[in-house]
Amino acid sequence: MRPRIQFRRLDGIVLLDKPAGMSSNTALQVARRLFRAEKGGHTGSLDPLATGLLPLCFGEATKIAGLLLGSAKAYDADIVLGVTTDTDDADGVELLRRPVPDIAEATLSMALASLTGHIRQRAPIYSALKQGGEPLYAKARRGEVIEAPEREVHVQAIEVLVRDGERLSLRVTCGSGTYIRALARDLGELLRCGAHITGLRRLWVEPFLAPRMIGLDALRTLAESGDEAELMEWLLPVDAGLSHFPRIELDAEQVRRVRMGQRLRDPAWPEGLAALFERDGGAVGLAQVEAGGRLSPQRLFNL
Repeated sequence: MRPRIQFRRLDGIVLLDKPAGMSSNTALQVARRLFRAEKGGHTGSLDPLATGLLPLCFGEATKIAGLLLGSAKAYDADIVLGVTTDTDDADGVELLRRPVPDIAEATLSMALASLTGHIRQRAPIYSALKQGGEPLYAKARRGEVIEAPEREVHVQAIEVLVRDGERLSLRVTCGSGTYIRALARDLGELLRCGAHITGLRRLWVEPFLAPRMIGLDALRTLAESGDEAELMEWLLPVDAGLSHFPRIELDAEQVRRVRMGQRLRDPAWPEGLAALFERDGGAVGLAQVEAGGRLSPQRLFNL
């Protein structure tokens, strides 16, 4: 019988390289047990088929998980033309097979250009997007007819990495809420042959633009070896997730007032969401700065 895990308070961020074939929540729970962290959350689901960067937030870092979810991201996507599936990826059931026409470079470029910028995108019916308080995938699995919602997303760039017959590899840089499976599906329809994703890897999530990632197998080896110091080397401080926000440093009295929920004011402070730090100290939290430098605390850390 395995000994009961003694969970502990742990604050920080782990840049996990999620394996294929595992849900994001399962990956989170495995990592949380390996770190023995009491509280954890991830920053936006990766499909089971997908691999790559999944920032995990433990303890006080869960307070910024939603902000990281809304950050810019980049992916490498492998796409097969000519086959449509019900999930828009290789894990789904084949719905339709069509011949792939001879596609000129100009035609492909025009199709990709129409999928770049601020676009309207219909979510896949097998997605975690909720409708009536329930994920769409739950409704789809019951065989319900689903009208998947459309929403505006921002695709900054799509680059063709490889083109080999019916196979494409694309690098996509995009904003929050973009479904790469839906991009592949819509590209296939623009090319009049259908398409689906066969491989997907998330490369980075802002502010982790050159992430040093670790996989679950490597984490498990470190945890089972009992080398606590080496395991903890993979736990980034909470403020690692704040580097893309303007930084405001506060003196001791200002920190005291902020922690009491009081507003501060300094015309020199930048307008918008800002990260608060103690002068010569650690992260205090996040605040919204209004016009004229009026600062309102939003999320404060207990570190």
